[in-house]
Amino acid sequence: MPRVLVVDDQADVRTIISIVLRIHHFEIVEAESAASALKLFEAASFDLAIVDIFLQGASGSDLITTLRTRVPGLPVVAISGMTAPDCLSETPELSDVVCLQKPFRPPDLMRAIEAQGSLRQSAGAVAAAAR
Repeated sequence: MPRVLVVDDQADVRTIISIVLRIHHFEIVEAESAASALKLFEAASFDLAIVDIFLQGASGSDLITTLRTRVPGLPVVAISGMTAPDCLSETPELSDVVCLQKPFRPPDLMRAIEAQGSLRQSAGAVAAAAR
């Protein structure tokens, strides 16, 4: 079962994402801040991260960069209510991050995850190879 780190400072957004992903047989770990996400990321391995771009007191893009430094190639879906869907395309090292604009529907979330490639088959191998 793929493990997903969901990082958003809004509890309701984390809850909705978690419900949708649990229905699709993902294991979910929630973080309300960049600091808590980094602690969780150090303690366990993840196959995917879903990160809000505008976290209270922190930059989601900086968090994504840090996560990718620790696990290169980590599949990431960036979410935001304030930016265009291609929110990270101008940052070369984050150009493969899939961006999803809030509010989104469950099928949109699942398509964003699928756009990261064959998550169920390859993400575990990416994370294992990087550790």
